[in-house]
Amino acid sequence: MSGVEVFVDLRPRFGHARDQGPRPTCLAFAASDTHAGVRPGWLPLSSEYAFHRAQTRMGFGPDEGATLASMLDVLREDGQPEEGGWPYLPATPVDAASWVPPGDVGLLFRRGSERRPVAFDIIVGEIERGQPVIVLIQLSRSFFRPDADGMIHPATGETPEPQRRHAVVAVGHGKAGGHRAILVRNSWGAKWGKRGHAWLTETFIAPRIYAAAKLTEDVVVVSPDPPAA
Repeated sequence: MSGVEVFVDLRPRFGHARDQGPRPTCLAFAASDTHAGVRPGWLPLSSEYAFHRAQTRMGFGPDEGATLASMLDVLREDGQPEEGGWPYLPATPVDAASWVPPGDVGLLFRRGSERRPVAFDIIVGEIERGQPVIVLIQLSRSFFRPDADGMIHPATGETPEPQRRHAVVAVGHGKAGGHRAILVRNSWGAKWGKRGHAWLTETFIAPRIYAAAKLTEDVVVVSPDPPAA
């Protein structure tokens, strides 16, 4: 495979790809970056805050992955501050009881959402309308090794691995090596793929998608501690 024909590329709306490190925070990064990407200008939002609120809602600890439902509820109901309000922690907190946000995180930005069907063409259609999509997929070995052109295509006999689940942001579509493909933004830093992005062919991504969502209307910005009337 070689060569990419780009039809839509939303990367200019995003900043540099961030790195979640060893923590199970891929969905917090995907949701936070999508949230920042649909707002005017690029201003990173706190994935730490979003992850904490999602886990609190579910009764999960900081060493477990989040669910899409809880993360979307957080964006709509709780909101999240700018990255500087609660910067990302490089390591999983040892003491879950001490894992709490700072007293003043700043304004909380909220956003509605809509679950989307897990269909390749539906996601492409959203991208065509300028809408990045949060996509949850099952991984397999090729995902860990994008080729020199930043393409990922399954090897012969390669199948999805249900125990390996991950969240990315669909930010473009086109043709990669003659195959229809979706461009995704990952949270493994700039060294993965092409500066943190890769083209997933339809053959790879279509059977691996198990959930997807887009963010919709902006909800009124609120203070984390509004004054009483």
